[in-house]
Amino acid sequence: MDYVVDPGDVSAIPVSGSHQLFPVHRIYCVGKNYADHIKEMGMDPKSVPPCFFMKPADAATTQSKIPYPPGTNNYHYELELVLAIGKEGRNISKEQAKEYIFGYAVGFDMTRRDLQIRAGQSGSPWDTGKGFDFSAPISAIFPAASVGHITNGHLVLSVNGELRQDSDISQMVWKIDEIIAELSRLYLLKPGDLIFTGTPAGVGPVVPGDKLVGTIAGLGELIVEITPAE
Repeated sequence: MDYVVDPGDVSAIPVSGSHQLFPVHRIYCVGKNYADHIKEMGMDPKSVPPCFFMKPADAATTQSKIPYPPGTNNYHYELELVLAIGKEGRNISKEQAKEYIFGYAVGFDMTRRDLQIRAGQSGSPWDTGKGFDFSAPISAIFPAASVGHITNGHLVLSVNGELRQDSDISQMVWKIDEIIAELSRLYLLKPGDLIFTGTPAGVGPVVPGDKLVGTIAGLGELIVEITPAE
């Protein structure tokens, strides 16, 4: 096929226990999905329904070192369970939702918090705060066929050995089946889609030289070091 410009490489994530790769189609994210994090952001969990936003597909990265992004002085981590969608679907019922999950991974929703807050105050989209280069570090994907389907599990994040986030997947406001059902009413979900499912309390800033270690029970750990801005 004759392209006007080079389309570049496909963004792809390794599959645990395999030589295969998972090609990334879209990255969906769920905001405000743990009650303690909603409170941490100064809101009432009962009055703030979870929201959806997106990151570009090439924001997904398995690099162990990622650069501090431009345009921010308040760069935050958010540890999240990630769903990898394995087949196409629209208007999926909660009862059928798990059939569409290929696997699970550990992810960080890296955030330019100052830009996100500024956008929120002006009623603008979160794109500059959420959707930038290297903003979606992710571990290998663990197939559901190997690890089963996840409804609970301890998730912990430390920065330079200091505990920052400590919660359980069971504390999600919107559960996995509800997330998939609702997203599929808004979008045609396709194989290759990733869904970052939200973060618990304990988010905070990082600077160059900081080392993040995130673990989710049954899925191992994701380790990322923040390097100086490029």
